[in-house]
Parts: sequence; structure tokens; C-alpha cells
Amino acid sequence: MAFLTDRKRAVGWGSAKSGTEHFWAMKKSSVALLILVPLFVFTFGPALGGTYEEILAYYARPFPAIVAALTILVGFHHFNMGVQVLIEDYVHGLWEKILILLMTCVSYGAAAVGIFAIAKLAL
Repeated sequence: MAFLTDRKRAVGWGSAKSGTEHFWAMKKSSVALLILVPLFVFTFGPALGGTYEEILAYYARPFPAIVAALTILVGFHHFNMGVQVLIEDYVHGLWEKILILLMTCVSYGAAAVGIFAIAKLAL
């Protein structure tokens, strides 16, 4: 073992070949959120303080409903990818797989509930 070169010690410990793909997915969702969050704030702002009927009428229009649904969907997808990186960095073994699976279910479940609520308001 003492005569192994650094290269020979590193063989088999290489990259998982998915880091670049995950990095670009995070960058794409970040750029999407950079556009969607201000749109969401400016479309959600006029609805604040309204009665239930006013909110129903406001979200019956397609633009605010689509912006809200896209913000929820992309936001929770970005959250899921970020939590996955966090778990991969700090948790190892069986708990890593369990927590990644659990957080994926929680984030997509929350996104589904949010989109369902927007659809219920819009339709």
C-alpha cells in the first residue's frame, strides 16, 4: 500500500458523473426563480387584503394563477435539489437515502398541495 501513487489511490473514488448536471439544474431553476419571484410579488400584492370573492375573481384570471403555480412548482423543485445537496454533504449511510427520499416526497407533496389550491381558486 505504501508504494501506491496518488492516482492509484484515487481510482474508484472518482466523481459520480452527476455533479455537473445537478449544478446546471440548480442554476436553471435559480434563473427561473429570479424571474418568477418578482412577478409573483407584483401579481400577489394587489390580492392582499381582499375578500374571498375578490381573491376568487383575481385568480380566475390566467396570468396571476399561472405565475403563482409556476413559482410554487419551480420553488419547491429548487428547494428539493438544495436539500438533497445538503443531505449528501452531511449525512451518510442508510439515513442519507431515507432523508433524500423523505424530503423529495415532502417537497413534491407540498408543491402538489399548492398547485391544487391555485387550481381550486382559478377554476
